[in-house]
Amino acid sequence: MIRKATTDDASRIAEISIFTKRLNYRTIFQNDKVSFGEMQVYPLAKTYIDHPEKLEGIWVYDDGFVKGFIHIVGQEIRELYVDGFFSNKGIGSQLLAFAVREHACTTVWVLEKNTKARRFYRKHGFVATGRSKLEEGTDQYIMELSL
Repeated sequence: MIRKATTDDASRIAEISIFTKRLNYRTIFQNDKVSFGEMQVYPLAKTYIDHPEKLEGIWVYDDGFVKGFIHIVGQEIRELYVDGFFSNKGIGSQLLAFAVREHACTTVWVLEKNTKARRFYRKHGFVATGRSKLEEGTDQYIMELSL
């Protein structure tokens, strides 16, 4: 089931976020100081607990425990991550379908070098708009995909 995130989900959302980013982005950014120094589960979870407003727009896939989440702002998907232990089980597809169906999401920005994410969104009908920009604070570009 997909439901709104609560502070009870904070540690699980943080865990999924940090570990998925390490797994998928470390080869792109090649910055262990960030991957293993700045990116830590506890501080992110604490931020969600101390500032529950930061959970606004976050929805979790929960079938007994949280296996993935999507962050929606307006009609834009800001984040969609699934715990690596549960990838290729349709969870990401369900979260994406929820965002499109229930929130009319039509846009997502992905790292140009994140071919796995680009393939996932393309499989679900998203196409490159031709717009790209530098990811803030990095030397990597993100590209806009749209339905």
